[in-house]
Amino acid sequence: MPLTKKKKEGINRVSATVVLIILAAAFGFPFFWMVITSLKPTQEVLIYPPKILPQVLHLVNYVEAATMIPYFRYLWNTVYIAVVWTSGIIFCSTLTAYGFSRLKWKGRDIFFYIMLATMMVPFQVILIPLFVMYSKIHWVGTFKPLTWPGFLGFSGAFYIFLMRQFFMTLPKDLEDAAKIDGCNELQVFLRIMLPLVKPALAAVVLFCFVAVWNDFLEPLVYINSQDKYTLALGIYNFAAARYSSWPRLMASAIEISLPVIIVFFFVQKTFIQGITLTGIKG
Repeated sequence: MPLTKKKKEGINRVSATVVLIILAAAFGFPFFWMVITSLKPTQEVLIYPPKILPQVLHLVNYVEAATMIPYFRYLWNTVYIAVVWTSGIIFCSTLTAYGFSRLKWKGRDIFFYIMLATMMVPFQVILIPLFVMYSKIHWVGTFKPLTWPGFLGFSGAFYIFLMRQFFMTLPKDLEDAAKIDGCNELQVFLRIMLPLVKPALAAVVLFCFVAVWNDFLEPLVYINSQDKYTLALGIYNFAAARYSSWPRLMASAIEISLPVIIVFFFVQKTFIQGITLTGIKG
């Protein structure tokens, strides 16, 4: 007996759900293992065969992980860098994307494709020239190489692309109606267009914030004082000094991951909407 269309859809839905559950379990298991390891004493981590759940919750690992390094200083440094850099990227990417999507000027598409081509250049290729330039202007050893270039659009091609795609989904009638009412181009951008691109802004904020939060290479290159270390550098030094204390390392990793997870839960609905809509129109 051939399957009806409704039964086929049901089978496909169940199959997709099973596959997604398996993938979610595969991706979530490392995080689950990190959490349970952070709750064990060191002796229990090293036993074989390993036990999945700890016999007693060893919450002192979190206290020790936060006190053996200047955790809150590193947290403040990381938050400061992430907020300033993300603010710069938002400022630059929204203005640039608006120019690429809503304004007509000669060579617009050519410059847009050139900008997209910069995404294929690895950061390591320009790392040495940037370091030499920052050294000559006495920025090395400060937060400036990790913050102010965001206002100049450094590493912003992907975010400009996202914002441009979202701007292109907005109907031109809104812009025309605003200009008929007497708005100039800046007023159209600030009062009409910018409030409508909040989902795309949420996507840019999350992508940029997570990228800066997890960045290890740039702080390693530009920061030479422990007082200015980020959390990524701090946990690296912590691991090098106490490599055998796996529960404390796992606790440190969770303490570093927790702020990003909290940010994602706050913006996840708007973030998903922004990612979906940026692919509607090319």
